[in-house]
Amino acid sequence: MPKRGKRYLESLKLVDRTKLYEPKEAIELVLQTATANFDETIELSARLGVNPRHADQQVRGTVVLPHGTGKSVRVLVFAKGEKAKEAEEAGADYVGAEDIAAKIQGGWLDFDTVVATPDMMGTVGKLGKILGPKGLMPNPKTGTVTFEIAKAIKDIKAGKIEYRVDKTGIVHVPIGKKSFGEEKIAENFRAIMDALIKAKPAAAKGQYLKSVVISSSMGPGVKVNTNSISDFLRVASKEV
Repeated sequence: MPKRGKRYLESLKLVDRTKLYEPKEAIELVLQTATANFDETIELSARLGVNPRHADQQVRGTVVLPHGTGKSVRVLVFAKGEKAKEAEEAGADYVGAEDIAAKIQGGWLDFDTVVATPDMMGTVGKLGKILGPKGLMPNPKTGTVTFEIAKAIKDIKAGKIEYRVDKTGIVHVPIGKKSFGEEKIAENFRAIMDALIKAKPAAAKGQYLKSVVISSSMGPGVKVNTNSISDFLRVASKEV
């Protein structure tokens, strides 16, 4: 077992590892235990009752977090002509075609998200072995292969994130920074949980939300009572 630092152990004393906390309580506690001397990322991990090895039980999609992730996202766009110009005007950090592909093949990876127009996928496809393992390959299902370049860039810059179940049946996503405070973290939490619940595959049987844990970059995990999440979402919808 890895040795834990003094700060982590002090934070751990505040958390009852046997308790399932109500969503609001869990968020408050995570922010309280985020005591590092930098603005820690708040992360959510959800174990789902799916078998990712079956194609009809994949859980993957995108959601725009109301308050973003707190991270500045560098967007690379593969496009030519008018679409390249559109990308530049929409705020893309890098725009190009074969020239950018050559840079990537040479080891350049200073970007966080890749968007491509459909006609550029022949070029982008050759980068699959590089972009794929890093989760950077554009995909029509996540809106990153599109001719609506300006909208795609705007959504990403506004806080659009991709969620995807891993081979162990868990989805890991950031839901903000400690500096956001309880209210903004709660709204981001609601957005991702609502998306995950709606993304439940028809083939998934039994309990879908098996466990949900919220944690900060350097703090302990706080278990959320999954039976209370639906009520937490309903309260928000009534307030709106």
